[in-house]
Amino acid sequence: MTKLLDKINYPSDLRKFDKKYLKQISDELRTELIDVVSETGGHLGAGLGVVELTVALHYVFNTPKDKLVWDVSHQCYPHKIITGRKKEIRTLRKGGGLSGFTKREESEYDPFGAAHSSTSISSTLGMSVAKKLSNDNNNVIAVIGDGAMSAGMAYEAMNNAGALKSKLIVILNDNKMSIAKPVGAMSKYLAKLLSGKIYFSLRETIKLITSAFSKRFSQKAGKAEDILRGIVTGGTLFSELGFYYIGPVDGHDVDYLVEILENVKKSKHEGPILIHAITQKGKGYRHAEESGDKYHGVSKFDISTGQQSKSKSNAPAYTKVFSETLIKHAEKDTKIIGITGAMPSGTGLNSFEKRFPDRMFDVGIAEQHAVTFAAGLATEGYKPYAAIYSTFLQRAYDQVVHDVALQSLPVRFAIDRAGLVGADGPTHAGSFDITYLATLPNFVVMAASDESELVKMINTSVNINDRPSAFRYPRGNGVGIELPGLDEVLEIGKGKLVCEGKQAAILNFGARLDECKKAKEILEKKGIKISIVDARFAKPLDEKLILEVASNHELILTIEEGSIGGFGSHVMKLLSDRGVFDKGLKFRSMFLPDLFIDQDTPEKMYEKAGLNSNSIVEKIEEALKSNIIFAKNKNKLSN
Repeated sequence: MTKLLDKINYPSDLRKFDKKYLKQISDELRTELIDVVSETGGHLGAGLGVVELTVALHYVFNTPKDKLVWDVSHQCYPHKIITGRKKEIRTLRKGGGLSGFTKREESEYDPFGAAHSSTSISSTLGMSVAKKLSNDNNNVIAVIGDGAMSAGMAYEAMNNAGALKSKLIVILNDNKMSIAKPVGAMSKYLAKLLSGKIYFSLRETIKLITSAFSKRFSQKAGKAEDILRGIVTGGTLFSELGFYYIGPVDGHDVDYLVEILENVKKSKHEGPILIHAITQKGKGYRHAEESGDKYHGVSKFDISTGQQSKSKSNAPAYTKVFSETLIKHAEKDTKIIGITGAMPSGTGLNSFEKRFPDRMFDVGIAEQHAVTFAAGLATEGYKPYAAIYSTFLQRAYDQVVHDVALQSLPVRFAIDRAGLVGADGPTHAGSFDITYLATLPNFVVMAASDESELVKMINTSVNINDRPSAFRYPRGNGVGIELPGLDEVLEIGKGKLVCEGKQAAILNFGARLDECKKAKEILEKKGIKISIVDARFAKPLDEKLILEVASNHELILTIEEGSIGGFGSHVMKLLSDRGVFDKGLKFRSMFLPDLFIDQDTPEKMYEKAGLNSNSIVEKIEEALKSNIIFAKNKNKLSN
């Protein structure tokens, strides 16, 4: 028998089928998703949990004219398969392939790009208002998970939507197992009733009656309506925010979902509607269902066994080095606290939590709160470590400035995923933290060149009690060197001379040190002698070492895994202020280019960014030749 999914390339194809085939289509879509991710790796559990919801939404609504926005969008693979990208789906997260998230440039079915959390309601509210102003009656739908609902931005948007009475549909994709019990025959019937014509008609009738009678009767009638809606638990908060609440509904019953969505689509209700759907993350794949994280993010795996293929390395992962070092310090220092925003395993703090459950706080997807919460702990003499990915720390920049830096509170920021991160692409790249932290007064900003340096920076941070500090480190494994003890600390603002040459000096900040060493070997074979400095600190700079190196080299080259305005800019300002350039010093700075680099292998991304050993060699050779070329051109002009 020919698979039904083979006949579906776009939602318009899906809508040609009778409703009785939707369950089979959902089953085939789930099988295809498992097969795809087993080859590509990526986010699996979230997509498995929304298969029926994806089918129902595209079946009922006229996408892409009706706008469908997936919050975070790590659950969007089933959506991509049935929106014209089925043939390309095995290029997910590869160089030149499909993004692992929704992306506006990729498809008209992706009306809003995402990868960070809790943006869907704000963006769809904007779309809804725009449609109203344009007299466009198409629908706007946001799908947001219960985890994303923990962020304040979602409630800010809901509060605004309720006040505006905007035409907006929000699907709360709730995959918490503890809420599964209310999903049964009675709640199904009530949710269907609340979304159907009977109840909407009743509501309008109540409005007509209450407008003609006394305020007292109006209040009683309103209470009657509240009782009717309150039979289905859970809607009080959303109702108070101005949303018409429907649910909970079974998010895996595709026929039932279609019925609910069709009722909502046909309704004349004025104002936003929230449908509370209960789903199971990892649904339909046993290994995902039984996994603790429901196979949230996976590498390639064997479908039959669920065994994931992991890259083999003798070097420890930076994240593990951070976690284990912090645990050792916490065993000696009861003031050390671990904080993360819904990323305990990603940051390694899940291990810290097992050892110190009372001193570990996962605050949910709420980075702003995490930073100010840490600041509050610091005021009481504790030593909070806010372990947050570089890309997610951007969401809390005001709190870093206002609540931490301005008050000089000793919050320690462990910045994971610094630099380019590979398959997750530009939304997850740690590109800007050097620049946005090194501009802040009295901040200590460090970057580890290897896992040994990371341990020393953690050791150092434990005793920084008079100001905030941050240390950044990349995704992946270290270089495989011996780790120091807990007593090895760095002098604040002091770099290290790695090797000494005569012509050019490379000032490295961060994990490009190995590439600098490779470049040195290539250049020395060409007769160019190179010094390398591991700067360690972008703030405060090691001014003495930098000026000393500048005084006895023809060229200074800075390199960092961050944007313009970071370490190199601070070094250039130092040299300029001290008049070093007046003496003929050549200066070049290498940093991430002024563009967002699409996903690929980290090696290829750094090659595109111009931050690998070959790029360093080319930059140094070009700089050393520049005066000769300039002199020749000057002679030509004078003649």
